[in-house]
Amino acid sequence: MVAPIRFGIMGCADIARKICRAIGLAHNATVVAVGSRSADKARRFIADNGLPENTHVHGSYEELLEDPAVDAVYVPLPTSLHVHWAVAAAGKGKHVLLEKPPALNAAELDRILEACEVNGVQIMDGTMWMHHPRTAKMRELLSDPDLFGQVKRTNSIFSFNGDSDFLKNDIRVKPDLDGLGALGDAGWYCIRSILWANDYDLPRTAIAFPNPVKNEAGVVLSCDASLHWEDGRVATFHCSFLAHLTMDLTVIGSKGTLQLNDFIVPIEQKSAHFTFASGSCFDDLVDSWTTFPKKHVVSTDLPQEALMVSEFSSLVAAIKESGAKPDHKWPTISRKTQVVLDAVKTSLDSGSKPVQIAF
Repeated sequence: MVAPIRFGIMGCADIARKICRAIGLAHNATVVAVGSRSADKARRFIADNGLPENTHVHGSYEELLEDPAVDAVYVPLPTSLHVHWAVAAAGKGKHVLLEKPPALNAAELDRILEACEVNGVQIMDGTMWMHHPRTAKMRELLSDPDLFGQVKRTNSIFSFNGDSDFLKNDIRVKPDLDGLGALGDAGWYCIRSILWANDYDLPRTAIAFPNPVKNEAGVVLSCDASLHWEDGRVATFHCSFLAHLTMDLTVIGSKGTLQLNDFIVPIEQKSAHFTFASGSCFDDLVDSWTTFPKKHVVSTDLPQEALMVSEFSSLVAAIKESGAKPDHKWPTISRKTQVVLDAVKTSLDSGSKPVQIAF
């Protein structure tokens, strides 16, 4: 039996509580250490999250990376700190599960990916919905040329209405911590969903919509953009900290349409649904459809974040136990998402000028 991958959690952000629970649920992972900028904060995190009393306490991130019991680190730090600590973790031979967005720009991400490649460690970003079995089922239908045909249009929305405290104090609205704002947080999911729907074929051009909403520090709170392919495919997305919770994804093909309204976090933990229509048309009187969209329900015993941890840990175990090479699938997808995000940001900063996308 292969020993579980031993995680160190680097930082005690709110999202770390969710991943700590996910590591506990995964069959092939365990938390052995927590590092924070103070030992007291690490101890409180251990106690509050029901971790064993013998979990290693580290009063600095450097101490955590020196811990020989740690195989991999989960990094939920502000995005501005990712490049330093992910590179440092890779340099110590620690595999890296890195919160999204993984970097402020592609140049920073390339430094992270190079460090992981040189040191032979696995990296994966924390886009959880990618690991839900619903995602695989949707891909199966989108890949059927008879049912779906060719992608023509994709639309993605992720918004939530941040309260006054969030809009004033959250790290995602601070230019020195997460300067990408809503684009980096909510927009990352939108861009990833668009790339996923288009089988990771990069668009040629990004065009931000005019008049994004920014706070006094210049951080984006709400914005929209369109992506364009040379063959005529178009995608649009909206990301916002200022509108009601919405997680819509629509993928329109030449023969079918896929829709769901909770693509990032399923409304229910143990089952997730989507609708798929194929060959739809009107009846003779044009007052109803001849073929109705079908609701598909996909069940899971584990939440998507635990499935993410499990998949990451399996890749790490293959490297650790069998001498396998790191899997390049996940870092490649991360980089494609990042370069599109960069192009959208450049368009935003230039007053909505079209920006060419190059991988």
